[in-house]
Amino acid sequence: MRRRADEFLDGLAEISRLDAKSAALKAWLAAGYTAAAETLAGPATSPEDHTGQEMAVVAEVACALTVSERTAGALLAEAHALTTALPLTFSALQAGTISWQHARIMVDETTNLDRPGAAALEAHFLDPHVVNPARGPAGELIPGRFRHKARTWRERHHPVSIEKRHIKSAADRRLEYAPDRDGMAWLSAYLPADTAAGIWNRTPTVARALQGPHEDRNLSQLRADIAATWLLTNNSAGSGTGDEGREKSGGATGETSHEETGGIAVSGGVPSPRAQVLITVPVMALLGQTDEPAMLDGYGPIPPSMARHLIADGAESFHRVLIDPRDGAPLEIGRTSYRLTKAQHQWLRLRDGKCPFPGCSNHSLDNEADHLLAWAHGGTTGIPNLGQPCHKHHRLRHITGWKPTTATKNEPPGWTSPTGRHYQSEHPDWEPPHWPANIPMPGAGTSTGSVLDADLDLELDLDLDLDLGIPPARS
Repeated sequence: MRRRADEFLDGLAEISRLDAKSAALKAWLAAGYTAAAETLAGPATSPEDHTGQEMAVVAEVACALTVSERTAGALLAEAHALTTALPLTFSALQAGTISWQHARIMVDETTNLDRPGAAALEAHFLDPHVVNPARGPAGELIPGRFRHKARTWRERHHPVSIEKRHIKSAADRRLEYAPDRDGMAWLSAYLPADTAAGIWNRTPTVARALQGPHEDRNLSQLRADIAATWLLTNNSAGSGTGDEGREKSGGATGETSHEETGGIAVSGGVPSPRAQVLITVPVMALLGQTDEPAMLDGYGPIPPSMARHLIADGAESFHRVLIDPRDGAPLEIGRTSYRLTKAQHQWLRLRDGKCPFPGCSNHSLDNEADHLLAWAHGGTTGIPNLGQPCHKHHRLRHITGWKPTTATKNEPPGWTSPTGRHYQSEHPDWEPPHWPANIPMPGAGTSTGSVLDADLDLELDLDLDLDLGIPPARS
């Protein structure tokens, strides 16, 4: 039965590769039909004639595939990009090493990049011989995680400064409303990343404070009710909670206290988030010497001006992490007791970025520190012996045959399944930050300059002075 089970898994993997090869053939056929149809139609005599030719091709493909014209148009655009501008992506799709979803993400993330920029992005993920290649094959990442990594790399290396692009995009911030069935609706906001992350990370803190034996709402329901209460109470433009503030929204609390609203008093603009937010800042960007992005935990690259604003204006429980100017990795802070420091918890979040189980995207602040080799069996409380899985995968480790493998200072643990198959965890793509041309690059063990040394010393002191009185981690 074990042999048959392995054969079924091998069959599923082979079918996935065949699906990718089939998608590559479909893209090649679509691009070929477009070229043939354009040749048959001849040169367009006017812009209207050109538009008509394009519409005719899209309509023909839509009818042949029994899909909408919008879907057909997207297929033709993606096929054209893959076959003309993304040779590495198309070759990987033909070989079955990436899926159609991965190929579409590559098309999306190279949109509006020039040819050299697009070539550099796909080479980073698909050419193992390029300088500073991605950690691990792109096809081993689930599509959502691949999009995150591709977008992060794109933001770091985009030819236009992230500051300039952020200023332009921030002008497009808006609130959107979409009715749904069963008397429900969706409310979404397009906001600067620090504001959105702060709102999202604050709601679970308040929700858990409301949970108790007499509260029958689950965490998701509480978060929705809390957000509705914050939006519907009258605390804008510096005003207090008036009569509207005493109304209940979806069963949420009546009078909105300072603690329930997270301590925000909206006056004179949008306040800084009061949530626990980790931000990784290249030290030269922090000092205003470069324009490279900082990294907001759970989101990705943000403009350095946003990082400097958060540091200057600050959020409660805000934790700034400076990275090594030589290789881009955060510093480890060790400890020899069973109990983890707050700094170690935060360093694990930086090393892993999320739950380290392959394909899991859980960025929860509540991920549980876990000794890979149990403390009772001689395991230490050093970073290489620690993981930070989400509750679901922490439980999976202890009630099934799934086991984490060893980790390192800069790499999260992989996992071994009950069938004996090994699956790698996603590795963060650390890369050296930009070093200003007017400042000498220090060697290992040398001084980096009085300002930088003072800042690094301050950061070390902040990390070591963090509160140690936290509950012990569970294994």
